[in-house]
Amino acid sequence: MFQIAGLIVFCGLLAQTTAQLGALPLDDNLPAVPISTLSDLPASLISGLSDNLLSGGLLNSLQKLPLLDTLKSGADASSGLVGGLFRKVNSVTSLLNNIIDLKITDPQLLELGLVQNPDDLRLYVTIPLGLVINVKTPLVGSLLKLKVKLNITAEVKAVEDDQKNVHLVLGDCTHSPGSLEISLLDGPVSLPAQNLLDSITRILDKSLPELVQGKVCPLVNEALSHLDVSLVQSLVGKLISGQLVIKV
Repeated sequence: MFQIAGLIVFCGLLAQTTAQLGALPLDDNLPAVPISTLSDLPASLISGLSDNLLSGGLLNSLQKLPLLDTLKSGADASSGLVGGLFRKVNSVTSLLNNIIDLKITDPQLLELGLVQNPDDLRLYVTIPLGLVINVKTPLVGSLLKLKVKLNITAEVKAVEDDQKNVHLVLGDCTHSPGSLEISLLDGPVSLPAQNLLDSITRILDKSLPELVQGKVCPLVNEALSHLDVSLVQSLVGKLISGQLVIKV
């Protein structure tokens, strides 16, 4: 009796499965599924670039930026000013020259962005970076922690060599104007601390973007050269045919 009941249940399940399969479209003449729905090429590009930048030593390069030397140079340049600002400049120079330690910690590569130039075969990759700068000086009395954010924008172009092989190469690569943000993450709320923060910010506003750009852009070029070949070919093919769709 148990065996007969089991057989009835099995036959019921088989009939239900057959009905579900019968509801699926089995027409051989249906259009093929577009490759863009099978693989998100822009997302694969972003992922590949991020992985290659990290494996190429991006974070280590950021951690070794010579910020202390840059601040000292900025302080020395300011000391050449004369006139009514002399006393203020001299105070600023004293603050900066008394920095005994400056370290970059917690460098981060944030989520990359990608946009397409609709007029030609160019892509623009936004590379957002984050840093924490620890500043130690006896004039302030305790450690200052500064939070820094900066974007690098890299132009990526599709080119074809003499052997008809397609490549992605780096075009213009520069810091995004106005993207630099410096804020106090931790430290004493006092007049000396605020003066020091203002002085550091003024100098880094002028020097930090070029320092970061000089380290990051060569690594972007290397990252492009190590992308998966099949990814590059598929991406360029879609780009040339006008079928590449980047979701914002």
